[in-house]
Amino acid sequence: MPTHRGTFTAGLVVPIQGPAGMFGPSCELCAQLAMEEVNASGGVLGRELRLLTVDGGAPPPRVADKIDRLISAGQVHAVVGWHISAVRELLAPRIAQRVPYVYTALYEGGERSPGVFLTGETPRRQILPSMRWMTHEMGVRRWCIVGNDYIWPRRSAAVSRAFARICGAEIRDEIFVRLGTQDFQRAIQRLERSECDGVLMFLVGEDAVHFNRQFARAELDRIHVRLSPLMDENMLLATGADNTAQLFVAAGYFECLPTAESLDFNARYIRRFGVDAPMLNSLGESCYEGLLLLAELMRRAGSSDVRQICAVAQSARYGGARGELGLRDAHVDQRIYLARAAGLEFDIVSSL
Repeated sequence: MPTHRGTFTAGLVVPIQGPAGMFGPSCELCAQLAMEEVNASGGVLGRELRLLTVDGGAPPPRVADKIDRLISAGQVHAVVGWHISAVRELLAPRIAQRVPYVYTALYEGGERSPGVFLTGETPRRQILPSMRWMTHEMGVRRWCIVGNDYIWPRRSAAVSRAFARICGAEIRDEIFVRLGTQDFQRAIQRLERSECDGVLMFLVGEDAVHFNRQFARAELDRIHVRLSPLMDENMLLATGADNTAQLFVAAGYFECLPTAESLDFNARYIRRFGVDAPMLNSLGESCYEGLLLLAELMRRAGSSDVRQICAVAQSARYGGARGELGLRDAHVDQRIYLARAAGLEFDIVSSL
C-alpha cells in the first residue's frame, strides 16, 4: 500500500448521460479495478490513488469548466477517461501543461497538445485496414457514411474518402445527424437510393442502436454490410440479435479476445464485481488501461510535472488487458482486430 501521506486524485471523465451514457458503468468499474491494483502496488508516487468522476456526457463547455475549476483548486492532479472528441477539444487546451491528461477514446487523430497521451484507436490504424480487408475479402467497393454531426465523425469521414481511393473504392454519400437522434428514416431512404455495398458508421452509443434496429427493419442488412469503429458488447446487446447481420467492428479490444492477458483481466473483473456486473467492453478496458499508463508515466518520470513526463513518455511501456504496450508520439502503438457480430457476441475474423 502507499506509504507517503496524502492522496493523488485523478479526474475520471466518462459519460453518465446522453447517447454515450450507456458506457459509463463499465468505464467506472474498470477504472476502479485499475485504481485498486495501482494502490496495491504502491500507489502513484507513493500516494494513494483516488478517482473523482466527472460526467463527460454533459455539454462539453460545462465539462471543461468543471475540470478547470477542480485543477485550479488542487482537487484533481490528472485527468483520465473516455469521452467524445467534442469534450477533448475543449479540455486539452485548458489542461495543457498543468496536469497529465490520458485520453482513452478512439478518435479522429491529430491531437498534439503537450501532456495529452492517447490510448485509443485512430482511423489510419482502424478504418483503412478494415476497408482494405472488406474490399479484398467481400468485394465492398461502394460505401456510404452515416455519422453524428461533430468532430470525430466529420474528420473520420474526410480521411475515409482518401482511404476509399487507396482501396479502389468510393464514398457514394455522407449523412450526418445530431447527437441523440432516434429517427433514422431519412438516412435509411438515402441509403436505399445510394446503391452502396457497405455503410461506414460513425455513430455513438444509443444513436447507433437506433440506427441498427431501423436498418434491419428496412431489410438493408440483407444487401449491405456495416462497418463500425465504435460498437461494444453493450451496444450489441441493445441492438438485438436479429439486427446484427453483416455487422463488422474494428477495435483494439474485445471481451472475447482469446489472449492470456485478456482472459486474466476478464477473470479479475468478474472476481471483483461479480457475474452480474456491467459487461466488459473496449471503452471500460480503455479506462483501466489509461490509469495504468498514467501511473507508469509518473513512475518513470518520478514526478507529476507534465514537462518531466513528456521527456520520458517515449520510453514508457505498461502491461494490461491487451498485453505490453508502449507510446509512439504520445499515442499507444497497438494491434487492431476486426470482428463480426454473431448474434449477441463478437467473432474475431482478422488481426489487422
